[in-house]
Amino acid sequence: MFPVCVCARFQVRPKQSHFQAVKRIFRYLKGQPRLGLWYPHDSPFDLLAYSDSDLGGANLDRKSTTGGCQFLGARLVSWQCKKQTIVSTSTTEAEYVAVASCCSQVLWIQNQMMDYGMTFLHTPVFIDNCSAISIVNNPIHILGHKCGHDEQ
Repeated sequence: MFPVCVCARFQVRPKQSHFQAVKRIFRYLKGQPRLGLWYPHDSPFDLLAYSDSDLGGANLDRKSTTGGCQFLGARLVSWQCKKQTIVSTSTTEAEYVAVASCCSQVLWIQNQMMDYGMTFLHTPVFIDNCSAISIVNNPIHILGHKCGHDEQ
């Protein structure tokens, strides 16, 4: 997903290097015939979300990239990969911006599902940055917070 999103940023004025990158993506997909999205009918129907970012991954402007995906059980229903509009000064800031974006997508899905009579009031959002988790849990950062990866 990430390479496709990077190539999409240059679709207005693509260069030869972008065409080569797209060819490489197609060669990869051609070599992976079993790769795809699977939607099992016996999977639970719980809304889960995952969020991540990099710090200054864009070489040209040093902006971070936000990534997120939302699942209903084992079914991928939404994903996003977008360059952040700000230049983050820390991994915590980049992760916090990413989780905010992911949460807005979760709220949109929750509102859409309410039209079908389904409510998901307690949707876990998984992030992997201890400092960002501390800020989300308590806006006044508590020193000495012990954290394991992939906490809610």
